[in-house]
Parts: sequence; structure tokens; C-alpha cells
Amino acid sequence: MKKIATCIILIAFLALSTAKAQNQQVENKPYIDLRPLHFGIHVGFHAQDINFVNVGPQTVTLPDGTTATQTILCDADKWNPGLSVGVLADLRLTDYLSLRFAPTMHFGAKHLVFRNLSATDQDGNATETTQDLKNTYIALPIDLKFSAKRYGNYRPYMLAGISPMINLTAKSEDIIQLKRYDTFVEIGLGCDLYLPFFKLIPELKFCYSLSDCLRREHAGELKDENLKAYANSVSEARSKMFVLTFYFE
Repeated sequence: MKKIATCIILIAFLALSTAKAQNQQVENKPYIDLRPLHFGIHVGFHAQDINFVNVGPQTVTLPDGTTATQTILCDADKWNPGLSVGVLADLRLTDYLSLRFAPTMHFGAKHLVFRNLSATDQDGNATETTQDLKNTYIALPIDLKFSAKRYGNYRPYMLAGISPMINLTAKSEDIIQLKRYDTFVEIGLGCDLYLPFFKLIPELKFCYSLSDCLRREHAGELKDENLKAYANSVSEARSKMFVLTFYFE
């Protein structure tokens, strides 16, 4: 019995020692978050979409000078993927709060579909016209990062902020044209992963336009008279994006 009891005690001791050793994980880069200011780079992917407010029936002037009522609906029929790259500056405010500035370039597009309900094909379906609205944005997001307590080599966080954007792509022949400047609100989640030589931070955030980004005067600048009804079919537009980013600090 004494031998059995001794074996049980030994096994229990070894089990407790193993569990304790697993919990005492070596922390990588233990002092990296104590820096008042640190920098990094990031790369990621995003998906763009846009919401339109359609005007409904409108009176248009036909090539022969007569007028007619047309109803044209415009919508982005899918989320379009794109590439995002940029740099990062992180200012430590407290142990759990930091201010981030991450200039980013977003390369992508939005696929628009116009359905003319007043002009149908032989099967009775509305005729469709499409447009690939290419976008190259320079984003200048300023975010507050709310971090949890570090556990081992993991530290989850939440963020919220605003992101002024500059649209560098605008073609005169586009049916719909967006304003050059826009401002987005953004919220997101992420996790700091402390690796032996650097910190990797995967992050997912959602961005939504705070203002109407439609450039309405563009309809009057179109040379093709047939496209003006399509350009005038919407009265408001708001862009939105999902962004998956990988930061390296």
C-alpha cells in the first residue's frame, strides 16, 4: 500500500509540475508595449460595396426631342475584393489604450448594375448596363485601440476611429462618379501575437462612409446623352468596406 500511495503521489506531483510548466510560457518581446511610440508596416485585403438611394421614375428627353418616363435602378451586385498596403505609427497613452495612425492605400473597385425597368428585352426582363467603378483610395485613419491584459503571447483588442479618404481614380466616361474626398467611421477587432522576433497583428474592421459620396454634377458633364438618365437615377451613395489587415511591428 505504501508503494502504491507513493506512486500516486509521484504521478500527481509530475502532473502538477507539467501543468505549471505549460502555464509558465516564455513571453516573447515582453517590453515591446512599454515603448511610448513604435512603428510598423501592414498588408491586407478588403472588400468594397456601396449603397445607393434610387430616385425612381424620372422624366428624360429622348433623342427626337420628346419626353418619356423611365425607371432605372442602380445597385452594386457584389462585394469586390482588393488589396491594401500601408505603414503604422502607434502612440502609447496608457497600459490599455493607444492612439494609432495608419496611412493606407486601398486598390479595388465596385461593380455597378443599372436595370432599366422601362426598357425590356424579348423575354420581358429589364435591360442591364454595368460599370466597373475603379477606386484607389489613400486612407488616413486615426483610431483608438483598447487592449485587454496580455495573456502569454496573446493580447486581444478593439478599435474605433475615423478615416478620411482621398479617391485618386475618377474617369470622365464613368456613368457614376464619386467625390474626391470622403470620411469613414471604422470599428474593428484584432489580436496582438507576440512572436520571437516581431509582433504580428491580424485585424478585421468595418468602414462606413459618414457622408454622401456621390458627385451629382457629373451627370451634366457626360457627353453621351443616353447615359445621363442612368447617372441621374441615384440621389445618394455611401461606400462601405471590410478590411482584413496583418500588421508587423
